[in-house]
Amino acid sequence: MGLLGLALLAAPSAASALPQDLFYERTVMSALGERCGLFTPEVSAALAASAAQARGASLRAGLDRRALTAIDREARAKASRAKCRSADVTTVAARVRDAFSAYERITRLTYPGDASAWRADRGAGRTARWRLAQDAKMGKNRVTFGLVGRDGASALVAVADLDSKQAPYAARLVLRDEVRTIGPYLDPRAKTSQLNKKLPPPGATKAYMAEARAPAEDELLPKGASRGWAFRFPAAAAQALAALDPREAVAVEFLFAGDKVRTAYVEVGDFAAGRAFLQVASR
Repeated sequence: MGLLGLALLAAPSAASALPQDLFYERTVMSALGERCGLFTPEVSAALAASAAQARGASLRAGLDRRALTAIDREARAKASRAKCRSADVTTVAARVRDAFSAYERITRLTYPGDASAWRADRGAGRTARWRLAQDAKMGKNRVTFGLVGRDGASALVAVADLDSKQAPYAARLVLRDEVRTIGPYLDPRAKTSQLNKKLPPPGATKAYMAEARAPAEDELLPKGASRGWAFRFPAAAAQALAALDPREAVAVEFLFAGDKVRTAYVEVGDFAAGRAFLQVASR
């Protein structure tokens, strides 16, 4: 396919194309834009977000990770061969800018997953708010997990609707260790809703301890909750989460006195795509 065809398929609305085709085409345009300086940071971020979403959709559709790596390599090779100042490239860049102009103005998106969904919000605000959030259950209690910020996403946070009598003294995020593993642990016998079966055994995981604890602000509490506790995780935890397979899950463990641990499970889903979406500034 020529570059002019890619311009149309690189648009966020190209819903009829196969996920792997969209991943290829958006990767070509992203790499071409980076090499030739074709796009504003906003358009480049929009392309990156849509490429991440297409990658996740490809994995959920059953495409092998190695096949996606090969597609990424092929796409970047195609971009490296194009002539930056050619009429073809100039035309395709204009079409991409036009296709993404409406996308740049979107402030809220929902990224559905197999079992849960991420809610993304990059609207303006003066108070801390959820920028990318997923709801989870922990027995009778509720947990909201994701990125929080005022002007943008600045911290990975977990909030549980626990009162002072149930206050955990710490929390940790447990996820697959990519150094110790070669891919996700996915049990084909597990139901879609069984997120606890989408983590590897303990020997193949790593954990990030929360670096701060505080009573949760009202804006961050799960819907209907009157009080709760918020835990902030280090920036490296968000980076590690974004690198996982969208079909996986992670565990948010709350630690209580007496060696008691309570766990909420969160689907990885399109966390990486939602995180990239937050970087797309509104016009």
